[in-house]
Amino acid sequence: MPAWEYTALDASGKERSGVLEGDSARQVRSLLREQGLLPVSVEEVADEKPRSMGGISFGGRISAMDLALLTRQLATLVRSGLPLEEALLAVSQQSERARTRNVLTGVRSRVVEGRTLAEGLAAFPAIFPEIYRATVSAGEQSGHLDQVLERLADYTENRQVLQQRIRNAMVYPILLTVVCLGIVALLLGYVVPEVVRVFDAGERELPILTQILIGLSDFIRDWWWLIALVAVAVAYAARASLRNEDTRRRFDRIKLRLPLIGRVTRGNNAARFSRTFAILTASAVPVLDALRISGEVVTNLPMREAINEAAVRVREGAAIARSIAVSRLFPPMLVHLISSGESSGALDSMLERAADNQERELDGLVNTAVGILGPVMILLMGGFVFVIVLALLLPIFELNQMVR
Repeated sequence: MPAWEYTALDASGKERSGVLEGDSARQVRSLLREQGLLPVSVEEVADEKPRSMGGISFGGRISAMDLALLTRQLATLVRSGLPLEEALLAVSQQSERARTRNVLTGVRSRVVEGRTLAEGLAAFPAIFPEIYRATVSAGEQSGHLDQVLERLADYTENRQVLQQRIRNAMVYPILLTVVCLGIVALLLGYVVPEVVRVFDAGERELPILTQILIGLSDFIRDWWWLIALVAVAVAYAARASLRNEDTRRRFDRIKLRLPLIGRVTRGNNAARFSRTFAILTASAVPVLDALRISGEVVTNLPMREAINEAAVRVREGAAIARSIAVSRLFPPMLVHLISSGESSGALDSMLERAADNQERELDGLVNTAVGILGPVMILLMGGFVFVIVLALLLPIFELNQMVR
């Protein structure tokens, strides 16, 4: 019996919304009328493609933390022996978010119809990615769904923690950059013109540095809207060009060659790949499928293509470690650990160890980058302010020399 999302009006005209199960939309409307509600819209619960505006998504998804929480709750209930449809119902009732409740109700309706949990999740691909569905399918086939769900919850939480750690580390340098640019713009747009008025009455020619500063200040005051427009146009053009696969490939390859950014990019993608590959192999997903799905979580295009090429070599009978090492894009430690796991028959545990190692190294790299960017931005800010103050003081120094 499918699930239906409805919007209805009660006797006082207040809008109500929720989810009901029924054989058809007509039956759901009848149920709503029996409850004293006037149906406005009734639609079957299905995957929603997020609406976008300028590249920003609205709706259609569940946050990583909500996904990890519902996975953990579902694993606990399944482990306790509760039937799957009752576990899904309990988790949906436990959730405080309407979107999560609606999605779980839709999944449960498909399970009640006799489909597997993986098939129910496949109706919502924007919420449950392929790694999630493939892992659940492997768990159902092996009879260890509770263990697989626990691994999925750990995986989702670890990815969220890693991404949150990187975002938090970048807050300080980004904030410092914005403050520095704001201070310089304030000095050039408002402070410099007020000080320059003192020199307007004089007939003496101002120093070249002061003239440059005045010209820059006048340009910012008169053409600030053009500067903002150009900045927005450049950002939009850059974003549009990166949608082209060849342009993005060149850009990603350049990132890998940069001194510090390259190491961070390589470490982040290696950690994502090894963590995903680890959970898939531990859940008995076939190696070729695991390689393909793991490659999809890699954001750097050359590294993703290297994994796809490695999958082709593995299909032809080559070792995984040797196939990945051909590209020379992945850290040697990761390659050696995969090789050790292949030879010892403990590939999943070695991949977990490789993921932990890459995440620790990435954490150190990010902290180092933040530690370097902070002082560099302060020095640049100090340099800008020094030049501005020097340009303002030079006419005063010359005036003092004339008085003497």
